[in-house]
Amino acid sequence: MARYVFITGGVVSSLGKGLASAALGALLQARGFSVRLRKLDPYLNVDPGTMSPFEHGEVFITDDGAETDLDLGHYERFTGVAARRTDSVSSGRIYSNVLEKERRGDYLGKTIQVIPHVTNEIKDFIEIGDDEVDFMLCEIGGTVGDIEGLPFFEAIRQFSQDRPRGQCIFMHLTLLPWIKASGELKTKPTQHSVKELRSIGIAPDILVCRSEGPIPEKEREKLALFCNVRPDSVIAAQDLSTIYDAPLAYHREGLDQAVLDAFQINPAPKPDLSKWENVSDRIHNVDGEVRVAVVGKYTQLEDAYKSIAEALTHGGMANRVKVKVEWVDAEVFEKEDAAPHLEGYHAILVPGGFGERGTEGKIKAAQFARERKIPYLGICLGMQMAVIEAARNVAGLDTAGSEEFDHEAGKKRFEPVVYHLKEWVQGNHKVERKVTDDKGGTMRLGAYDAVLMEDSRVAKVYGKTSIDERHRHRYEVDIKYREKLEKAGLRFSGMSPDGRLPEIVEWPDHPWFIGVQFHPELKSKPFDPHPLFRDFVRAAKENSRLV
Repeated sequence: MARYVFITGGVVSSLGKGLASAALGALLQARGFSVRLRKLDPYLNVDPGTMSPFEHGEVFITDDGAETDLDLGHYERFTGVAARRTDSVSSGRIYSNVLEKERRGDYLGKTIQVIPHVTNEIKDFIEIGDDEVDFMLCEIGGTVGDIEGLPFFEAIRQFSQDRPRGQCIFMHLTLLPWIKASGELKTKPTQHSVKELRSIGIAPDILVCRSEGPIPEKEREKLALFCNVRPDSVIAAQDLSTIYDAPLAYHREGLDQAVLDAFQINPAPKPDLSKWENVSDRIHNVDGEVRVAVVGKYTQLEDAYKSIAEALTHGGMANRVKVKVEWVDAEVFEKEDAAPHLEGYHAILVPGGFGERGTEGKIKAAQFARERKIPYLGICLGMQMAVIEAARNVAGLDTAGSEEFDHEAGKKRFEPVVYHLKEWVQGNHKVERKVTDDKGGTMRLGAYDAVLMEDSRVAKVYGKTSIDERHRHRYEVDIKYREKLEKAGLRFSGMSPDGRLPEIVEWPDHPWFIGVQFHPELKSKPFDPHPLFRDFVRAAKENSRLV
């Protein structure tokens, strides 16, 4: 039976509950325990799959095809434990499940209420896989006091009472604001947040307090006294230069020891932090810097490309260089020359996206990289734009485009080199989709196999010819254009096992130009950088020495 740590937040949102949860998971692993992390989100969307990146940041995809919160990316990057569909749930999914059961008559005619039916559904979700790990870390999205989060707080309160004593603890993350005018670190917001939490029946065992600097002993004692926690369970979470210092910083503050003390695990196994010490060394001790332009359409919000930014950092760590990521809005040069906007970068990355906005800029970015021999990595839509650029400017298909753009415009304007995927094989069955299907959950989602050509660049990068990667898209490069494009020089170096779906393209005569239909950034970790990002940054580093 797993021990449960419930992580809640107070005062303000975006304090770093996901990062704190991930770092705690890494520290428990360092002490020899197995962990799994979960996210419970109060919003009413069934999942974040149909939400704008400006609303919620990136959508993280699991191997089994779930569209989830970006915090699951933190969980994977810090623990190496592959997330599953059962590691993320929203209010929308919970209510949908309850209503489906009511329609089937599962409740035998009873009146359906938040308590017990909604809270029971949440509790059932929480205990999935209870016997698989030593610790289950469950993060509750939002902030205590939010009306939409009340069913989740009530559910975890009930859950802790249902379990044997000592099987559940609560960790509350808050803010200690520094008031510059008075020169004081204020504890009152945290006191009120804990008061709100206690009013709904939850008493925190550990306080994690975000602050710009150390917490003076006086304020630490005050927090312990008024919030009814032990002084050594008041943990300072200071601002860090990199998130990858979080495990070591939390360990120095005693977070993992406080958790083990709360569970009365004594003596506590000693931690092996060598992995994180190596990560810290690689990120702080570098031999140079490379500039990478990420040409996207959601560049105003970095969280929209969170995994890409982190994967580039991992690639830099593998090559002992600092990767300076600069976000370039693809719309800026849709109708003008791309060169003034892209000159001076050592590499160019074009990420995924949806819709026609910004795509002409992405096509120009691919053309610039191809013609100037600059390392290029195209991901999902970035690969499709590279193929369209090749079709237009090398293969002579002047009107090449995507069916997605014609569908948006309501009329045919392009020769659809990229088309709407109508069917594909998933496991042992065929999946069929129509353009008119609902948007949510209807894409090609999750891990799929690909076969690489033995003498291709990607085969050398991966060191093998059979891979599996995570997908999230509903449009594909049409295989019927393969022959014409390959005659023009673009190589289809990775295909689905049945040979019907292009997975990877590359220019063999280019120093480093690869487009992939999948999302390699989702599987990259600081202690295990993804091969594509490792080699992409290596190529950027080499290019920086030539410029």
